[in-house]
Amino acid sequence: MKKIKFGTDGWRAIIAEDYTLENLRRIAYGTALWMKSKSMTKVIIGHDCRFGGRMFMEEASCVLAEQGITVLYSDGIVSTPMISLGVVKHKADLGIVITASHNPPSYNGFKLKSSYGGPTIPSEIEEVENLIPDHPVEIQKSFSEYFNSGLIHLVLLENDYLAHVKTHFNIQRINEKVNIAYDAMFGAGQNAMKKLFTNIKLFHCEQNPGFNNTPPEPISKNLNEISQFLSSNPGKYTGVAHDGDADRVAMLDDNGNIVDSHHILLLLLHYLAGYKKMTGKVVVSFSVTNKLKILADHYGLQTDITKIGFKYIAEKMIKEDVLVAGEESGGLAIKGHIPERDGVWIALTIFEFMAETGKSLMELVQEVYQIVGSFVYDRLDLKLSEVQIQTVKNILSTKKFDQFGNFKVLNYENIDGDKYYFDKGSWIMYRASGTEPVLRIYAQAQNQDELQELFKYAKEAVGL
Repeated sequence: MKKIKFGTDGWRAIIAEDYTLENLRRIAYGTALWMKSKSMTKVIIGHDCRFGGRMFMEEASCVLAEQGITVLYSDGIVSTPMISLGVVKHKADLGIVITASHNPPSYNGFKLKSSYGGPTIPSEIEEVENLIPDHPVEIQKSFSEYFNSGLIHLVLLENDYLAHVKTHFNIQRINEKVNIAYDAMFGAGQNAMKKLFTNIKLFHCEQNPGFNNTPPEPISKNLNEISQFLSSNPGKYTGVAHDGDADRVAMLDDNGNIVDSHHILLLLLHYLAGYKKMTGKVVVSFSVTNKLKILADHYGLQTDITKIGFKYIAEKMIKEDVLVAGEESGGLAIKGHIPERDGVWIALTIFEFMAETGKSLMELVQEVYQIVGSFVYDRLDLKLSEVQIQTVKNILSTKKFDQFGNFKVLNYENIDGDKYYFDKGSWIMYRASGTEPVLRIYAQAQNQDELQELFKYAKEAVGL
């Protein structure tokens, strides 16, 4: 049978092609064997809004229960952060989320969360992979039979999560001070946001496992409806959007302009270090803006750069004192919560910043610009064949560019991808996705015209 490998964040595959009950049972069995090898006895499992979520969750639960693992499952949709927090609250050994996060609707997936409430570290993922059998796995009893036998139990993870949120944020004050427009992207954050906020304008907050044929990734091209609403009601609302399992976040200003994860990271650091006088490291992935280091230096804080994938960030968060952490893709985390991406928690922190200062999102961004300088950022996601992607990889590995059009290369790094730096803080970066057949080109520039020039030259350089 086909060998199963986890990608940047869990195993993801197309439903009915590789994401089948047969392969899911194999992964669940390998996970159970790994848990038993570590004397682990309790797992929490849940699913998001994707097609077949409940069915896949039940199937994995039966495999785990058959191996003597106590399974705590959550009824209905849950976000990935709810599972991660649940692992900590219920003192479980492991968490499993049936989700493909931001991938297109044809995908589903399988994420592992460890006892500290964050992504399982790469070395342990590899151990699980090595225990996945190359033969089919059968189960002897149904989900209801295991439930009646006491090996499977129901837990209310959404209730646990909302109670935790309310002990850390003044929800009433945020409701009074900030008008929120929210796009759930048909994802797992919808119920929590509806219950937390009274003055909220909702978009795509219902069950739709096809996601209206739009991948539930909170990037500009996928947020047209909420953006148009905000631009038609200038100055009235602040926008927020979450991905399919609500661990990623994007925000929109009161004119409908996207506020990307780079800017949100800068705002988080400015609030926590500048206003609240908190300390700790800044840990970000390789594709994050270099402006964050400038702000960290301003506050006398150390910056660490990791490979792409929040699991590398989480590995540092569980061992070190980390204040702000995150990825370009919108997975962000802060001190005082679990070492996990949490789109709801991050949005609440920014709303709290706005409520406490009485300033708009863009007024706060302008404060940051006074320290680090202004910039624009975007990312191209190019769907290519495997042959095309391999051709680009070969070009990048054999040729190091010293010029892109009019832009002279000042520095080059390849921590996880190929990143070229230019004058005045501009840069481009190439990287193939670890979860889907996509080549990504990232770019930062001083203005939109320069940004489009960089994209043009970046594509030409690799024959696209």
